[in-house]
Amino acid sequence: MLRPEQRNKLDDTDDTLFYSFPRLVTHVDEGFIEQLTNLYRERLKPNTRILDLMSSWVSHLPEEIEFAHVEGHGMNEEELAKNPRLNHYFVQDLNANPKLPLADGDFDAVLIAVSVQYLQYPEAIFSEIHRVLKPEGIAIVSFSNRMFYQKAIAAWRDGTDMSRIELVKRYFRSVPGFSEPEVIARASTMPSFLQMLGMMGADPFYAVLAKRL
Repeated sequence: MLRPEQRNKLDDTDDTLFYSFPRLVTHVDEGFIEQLTNLYRERLKPNTRILDLMSSWVSHLPEEIEFAHVEGHGMNEEELAKNPRLNHYFVQDLNANPKLPLADGDFDAVLIAVSVQYLQYPEAIFSEIHRVLKPEGIAIVSFSNRMFYQKAIAAWRDGTDMSRIELVKRYFRSVPGFSEPEVIARASTMPSFLQMLGMMGADPFYAVLAKRL
């Protein structure tokens, strides 16, 4: 899947130290967040079980949709404790231990928002995502071109937006039992009223989706 050097990070210190203090900010712009929430609105069903992997203090789930359970995972307990959509959460370094403490086939959807670039062993994580999904359950991986540069793996850091889409598709394809990945790519995510004002520099929106067969 990845050569050893492609898994490397510029900052190879313990990830738990890097994430030890809370960052109560959003790492993408409002246009990206709107696109992501709309995608969740279209693809997630009410009263289902959701796993929000690599989450923080906000999950960007549609406010009007009630879920049976939202399980959160992240690297900072204070951030997760402030997330109002989580019914339960756990803290775990997936680069140190990719095994999720969750039952087989327990979730209708697994979400990773703007965090996939930090996985050093993505094939192990995507295998776990497949394991915890119910049949026909969906995985939605969204990302832009922002990152903590020093913590992103080389394969992501040195790539282009298009090569990163292909990389996430390969992550899904590395695990037997996922459907062919679907790609959503929208170069501009800036709200239309800001575009009318001539503002530039919107975060691009990308998502790769697949279902457990």
